[in-house]
Amino acid sequence: MRLKQVPPPGPHLPRGRSKSLCSTRAPSRPPSRPAGGEFLLRYARVAPPAKKCAFVLTRDGRPVKVQRTIFSECFYTMAMNELWRVTGDAQYQSEAVEMMDQIVHWVREDPSGLGRPQLPGAPAAESMAVPMMLLSLVEQLGEADDELAGSYAELGDWCARRILRHVQRGGQAVLENVSEDGEGLSGCLGRHQNPGEDTRPTLPEPSPGHALEAGWFLLRHAVRRGDPKLRAHVIDKFLLLPFRSGWDPDHGGLFYFQDADGLCPTQLEWAMKLWWPHSEAMIAFLMGYSESGDSALLNIFYQVAEYTFRQRYLQSHPRQDSPLKQGTRSSKGITCYKVTWQFRDPEYGEWFGYLNREGKIALTIKGGPFKGCFHVPRCLAMCEEMLSDLLSRLAPASAPAPALSARSPPADPARRGAE
Repeated sequence: MRLKQVPPPGPHLPRGRSKSLCSTRAPSRPPSRPAGGEFLLRYARVAPPAKKCAFVLTRDGRPVKVQRTIFSECFYTMAMNELWRVTGDAQYQSEAVEMMDQIVHWVREDPSGLGRPQLPGAPAAESMAVPMMLLSLVEQLGEADDELAGSYAELGDWCARRILRHVQRGGQAVLENVSEDGEGLSGCLGRHQNPGEDTRPTLPEPSPGHALEAGWFLLRHAVRRGDPKLRAHVIDKFLLLPFRSGWDPDHGGLFYFQDADGLCPTQLEWAMKLWWPHSEAMIAFLMGYSESGDSALLNIFYQVAEYTFRQRYLQSHPRQDSPLKQGTRSSKGITCYKVTWQFRDPEYGEWFGYLNREGKIALTIKGGPFKGCFHVPRCLAMCEEMLSDLLSRLAPASAPAPALSARSPPADPARRGAE
């Protein structure tokens, strides 16, 4: 695709970006490139001029791992486009458009460049992750460039149609994998529901987070196309349906994976509660409410936010460097509770990513191969912007929205993980 030399958006703020996090003035030419951008330009591609990007690099830029998917390249495209918006450096936008062309070629014409062998026993399946990531890139690249938006219009419609084919079982399930003809698949691959996303090549069982993330991508597409019928369909099938099936009725939170037939998922982590499905759920339901005015969607947003941000009071022994709340007196003395949060670390900041089913921290790492600085800041920035916009619409006489509840220390610590 030919890249039109257009100025970066500058003061214009595209949907989905918080003004507090974006520069309101982009220089025509930066005095020097950001270190991160320069690192990506120099090292992200494994064997330039080939476009395949590394999934993992050493600190000095040597490739360690390459995935045989399009996802490293998709995030590289996002990064290049955002760097262009902030710096005004045309090379970043050129990189973004060239990589987008390569991704489209891999997806729609010839996937052989991804390096994945076509094994005779592997079912011909289409993962929902591919068209939804492409749809996200269509939105990303078209926001600040009308010519690109027009060039990608057909691609955006194609992506939306492919995602909608994943509504299966008579409209009662959103499945991660379908056949190349858009039909259901046999076995655990065809029963997979993914509430959140997973960047692994195949996703056998179903999970609600991925459907919710695809839902708000589709919702923005429907609004941009001026299609209220599609908007209503997306809210029903990609927001409400996955939430109803994916919310844990016993402990709260979204399951990571599910099986459409109610069988045991094959993923060992299926019952865990991860950071990013809850981040994407908050975006989806707040956006759904913002676009439709349906208060049920706002109530679900509060439900997810209450789970995500709620305080927990864990029985602890007094320490001078930890915030404690005094509880009930027992025969052994005073029972104290350490104040903590569901995902957020109150002491050092950032979010823990992996909770067990009961909502307790399962892994104390805050970053790794799959948890980076992406879902959390995007969620917080977009929700802040949407909430600010909603508050600005309120008439003076309107009642304020209910505040998130802060829990008091539980009378019975054994029940502290329950809703």
